[in-house]
Amino acid sequence: MSTLHEENCDVLVIGSGVAGMSAAITAASRGLKVIVAEKADYYGGTTARSGGWLWVPNTHLAQAYGHHELPDQALTYIRNQAGAGFDEARVRAFLANGPKAIEFFMAKTAVQFDMPLTFPDYHAEAPGAAQGGRSMVTRPYDARELGPLLKTLGPVLPELTVFGVTIGSGKEIVHFMRVTRSLASAWYVTKRLARHFLEVLRYGRGMTLTNGNALAARLAKSAADLSVPVWLSSPAVALLQDGGRVTGAVLQRDGQRVRIGARHGVVLASGGFPHDLSRRKDTYPHVRAGHGHFSPTPQTNVGDGVRMAEAVGGVFDKSLSNAAAWTPMSLVPRKDGTTGIMPHFIDRAKPGVIAVSLDGRRFANEANSYHDLVQAMIAASKGKAETACWLIADHAAIRRYGLGFVKPFPMPLGPHLRNGYLKRGSTIEGLAQQIGVDPATLASTVRQYNDSAQYGRDPEFGRGSKAYNRYQGDALHAPNPCVAPLSTGPFYALKLVPGDLGSFMGIRTNEHAQVVASDGEPIPGLYAAGNDAASVMGGEYSGAGITLGPGLTFGYVAANHIADHAHAAPAKQPIAAAAREPLAMH
Repeated sequence: MSTLHEENCDVLVIGSGVAGMSAAITAASRGLKVIVAEKADYYGGTTARSGGWLWVPNTHLAQAYGHHELPDQALTYIRNQAGAGFDEARVRAFLANGPKAIEFFMAKTAVQFDMPLTFPDYHAEAPGAAQGGRSMVTRPYDARELGPLLKTLGPVLPELTVFGVTIGSGKEIVHFMRVTRSLASAWYVTKRLARHFLEVLRYGRGMTLTNGNALAARLAKSAADLSVPVWLSSPAVALLQDGGRVTGAVLQRDGQRVRIGARHGVVLASGGFPHDLSRRKDTYPHVRAGHGHFSPTPQTNVGDGVRMAEAVGGVFDKSLSNAAAWTPMSLVPRKDGTTGIMPHFIDRAKPGVIAVSLDGRRFANEANSYHDLVQAMIAASKGKAETACWLIADHAAIRRYGLGFVKPFPMPLGPHLRNGYLKRGSTIEGLAQQIGVDPATLASTVRQYNDSAQYGRDPEFGRGSKAYNRYQGDALHAPNPCVAPLSTGPFYALKLVPGDLGSFMGIRTNEHAQVVASDGEPIPGLYAAGNDAASVMGGEYSGAGITLGPGLTFGYVAANHIADHAHAAPAKQPIAAAAREPLAMH
C-alpha cells in the first residue's frame, strides 16, 4: 500500500444504498460538499436488489388518496409493534420527517413514488394500523436517463426476473400472475415482454428499471445532478478522530490509502451486517443453534459501519426483538453450477398452498408476512437437524400461481424437477417419501386442512382472516382468497430456509441520527442511517418498506442536522495536526 493521500469534503457518506444516497443528496442540496464512498464495485447496495417499497405514514401521496391519519395513529401502531424496543424520540422524528423527506425528493430530485389505493399494514388488525396509505413503491425508470452511470448500477437478483424482465412489484406482478386468466393481463404481459426484447436488441439489455433497481438508479441520477461523486471500490477501513470528534475516515482506493477529512460529519450507511458470520452467530438464534442462513444482500455487507462505530465508542444495540428482517428463501440451482437465492413473498398466501415443518405438520398461517413466517419456522425447527420447512402445492395451484422460482403455466416444470429444486409425488404419501417426511403424518395434515378448506375455512391457523393475507391471496378465488384444498395431483414441494432482507440490530442512534455512546451522549461528527443503525421498528417488520422508508428518512434527517450546524458555525479544519491514526480494522 502506498503513502497516505488526503482529500477534504464537508460530509463523507459511507455506503450508496437508499440511506447513504438520501443523506448525500440532502446535504448537497443544502450547499455542502459531499463524497460517497462505496465498498462494492457498483452502487445501490441492498436497495438495488429490493422491492423498492417504502413505509412512511401521512405523506402527501396518502392525503391525495384521502388517507388522513388521526394524530399519533402511526405512533400507536409502532409502539404496539416495537414493544420493548420502542424509542419514542426516534419514532417521532421518523414520523415527523418522513413526509418531509418524501415531498423533498419528489419535488426536487429524480426520485418518484407511486402509492396503491390499498396496501394494508402487515398487522392491519393491531391498534393504530392502516389498510392503506403508508406503503409506496418506486416509479419505474428509463435506464437511458442514467447515461454512463448505468454500467455500474447494482444488479437485480436473477431469480426475480422472467426472461430477464424484472417484474414490477405493484400492479405489474398481478398481470403476470393472471396472464392465462385475463385478456387484459395477457395483453399487458405481451406488450411488456415485446418492449423488453426490442430494448435488448437495440441496447443489449432491458431499459425499464423497476422496484429497488429503479430507486437506486433514481438516487444515482439525483446525486449526479448535484455533482456528488460516488467512489466505487473504496471501502472505509477506519474513522478519524480529533478530541473526541469524528473528523473523517481512511479509505482504500485505487491501491492507495486515502484520508478523507469531513469538516462537518460522517454518515455510516454501509448496509448492516447480514454477511458478518461472527455477528450472525451471536445474534441469529438458528445460526447459534448450528443451522444455516441465506441472505441475498450484497456480500460486501459485513458490518463495516458497526465495527467502525464501535471503535470510536458507539454501541451495537442487541436489545431488538429480532436481529434481521427475516424472509423465507429457497435455494435455486443455476445452470453455471452456482446457487441462487429466491425470496418467497407472495406464493405462500395463494389458495392450494400450505407449509409444513420437517415433521410434516403445519405450524403457522402461511399467508402472514415473510418476517412472521420465519419466526414461526425457527420455533418449529427447535431441536431439529436444520431450520427449514416444506412449501406444498397441488397441481392446480402450481400451474396457476407458480411456486418460488417455478413459474405458472405455460412455463415448464421439468427443469425444476430435474435439478432437484422441486419435488413431486403422484400422491401426498408419495410426495412425503420424496421429501423425507413420514407419509402418514403428512397425509393426516393435508386431510385435516382439506376438510375445512373445501368450505374456504382454516380453523387451525386462520388463513385469509387478516387483511394482509387477503391482499396477497387471489382476489378472484372465492369464498376465501387464501384457502383451497390440495386435491388435484400430482403434488409438489420445495424447501424453504431462513434468510433476511437486511439486519435490524445495529448502531444505537438518537432522533437526529447521531451515533450515541454508552452514556447516551452523541459522538460528535458521527451519524448512522439505514441498516447500519438499529431499526426504529424495534426488530419487527410491520409493513411493506419498513427498512427503506426509515432509511430514506434518517438519511435526510442526518444531512439536515449536519447542514443546520454547519451553516450556524464557522467551519473547522478538516484534519487537525494532532488527529490520531485510525484504529486498524480486521
